[in-house]
Amino acid sequence: MGPLSVYGSPLPVSPALDRWIRQRARDLTLRRVDTQRASKVVNSFRDGLLEFLKNNQEKPYFRQAKVLNSGSYFEMVKINSPNEFDMMLILPIPRLNMTELEECPGVFYTLSLCRQARSEIRSYQVNNQLTISAAKIRADMRDLVCKFISAYEVPSLDSEWKVCVEDANSPAVTLELWRTGSSEADLSIDVVPALEVSSQGLPAAARAGSNVDNWLGKKDRRKLLSAGFYFVPKMPRGDDLSDMAKESWRISFSHSEKEIIRNHGNRRTCCEGQSNRCCRKTCLRLLKRLIEGLKQRYPEELEPLCSYQGKTIFFHVLSRRGDDSQWTIGDLSKCFLILLSAFEGHVQSGNLPHFFVPSHNLFAPPAFPQSTLDFLAAALKEQRESNLPLLQTLPPIALLSSPPPPPPPSTSPQQETQMADICKSTSPEVVQRVGATPSSSPQLAALLHLSESYSDRSSIIMTVLGLMVALMGVGLGFLKLM
Repeated sequence: MGPLSVYGSPLPVSPALDRWIRQRARDLTLRRVDTQRASKVVNSFRDGLLEFLKNNQEKPYFRQAKVLNSGSYFEMVKINSPNEFDMMLILPIPRLNMTELEECPGVFYTLSLCRQARSEIRSYQVNNQLTISAAKIRADMRDLVCKFISAYEVPSLDSEWKVCVEDANSPAVTLELWRTGSSEADLSIDVVPALEVSSQGLPAAARAGSNVDNWLGKKDRRKLLSAGFYFVPKMPRGDDLSDMAKESWRISFSHSEKEIIRNHGNRRTCCEGQSNRCCRKTCLRLLKRLIEGLKQRYPEELEPLCSYQGKTIFFHVLSRRGDDSQWTIGDLSKCFLILLSAFEGHVQSGNLPHFFVPSHNLFAPPAFPQSTLDFLAAALKEQRESNLPLLQTLPPIALLSSPPPPPPPSTSPQQETQMADICKSTSPEVVQRVGATPSSSPQLAALLHLSESYSDRSSIIMTVLGLMVALMGVGLGFLKLM
């Protein structure tokens, strides 16, 4: 693959790379049986939590809470397994004064009531002033969730919910579902308190956002601007924050993001049937998989990188390539490479405007240091020039009551020695003697790449067996030519 022009048409995609991308796209689709099982557990948790909050006597402000499902699962772009869920706990709020935070204007605000309230929100005013305390609402919600979990039983499963250690930079209370005797959690839920602002206009910084005129149309843009918005109790990153910054809120457009992704076509018939399917959401899934793979390979170097930056790039590309004919399912690989090109372009320029608040740069330091941008640019270039090796299939994750995978077949020391000898003898020269090279055989190249990347013994054994089958096939073809 050569360099790609941002938002333009990429160079022709080789048949081998096209097959690779399409296979990865199929592998990322969630299984219906897994989604049904996970939804049952999450819905039971949601209903139980709402009932608990409605009847709680300690924190009356939370009695009026309602739930807004958000995140990739409910946007229908979740990848690999339905094991992560986002749940916004919507709380009512009177009319507010919204003041941009000097340290991070546009997305972080201090919130204060326009006048003294008679409702239960008065319990969360800072020092009896009109300013609303983000820290106190976050702490009280965590306390309520912990009390709910202590008495809640997961229906029909030998499992229990556990509350994770608090993260000072996260607005969420994270819970994990653990089966008895399991070594890892089956799924997790992030419960985030959010103040709903529905009767006021957007802050000035957000009025120029949602550039969807040439894609969804001006009518839909007006709907997005009037749909309301939310504030979640999240403060900026940093060690020397002011007292006001520690009580700040981050603006959220989760409901608008979900609406855009679920109704993504510039025609209402987009994706209503097989003949009208587009590849937009599939491209986003592939980009999420690439970001996930980069973070798994470089967890420290790319710590600030997250899927939200990928989603923002996706929105920007869609706003510039709005017509459904530019996203046909037959052009999946080309469309994904355009998205990847845009990713590289934003990283190289160090500029990624927030889609709803264009004045805020998601790639700006200190949240995203220049050293991280340089490292990410190099990593993306390596991926592009190497035909995207990180777009590999992840092993299936056992979910809830799914049976554990069978153990790998046992081998004797003599068999392992023989297999090791085969690995040593499988050099490019040996392959060339039977009339094939990694470059001329994509299947063989993939097997060689996978055999180098696997580290555990059982994976090496299975890879070698597959390599032997491939070599036997090549050898038989060579014999026929003789």
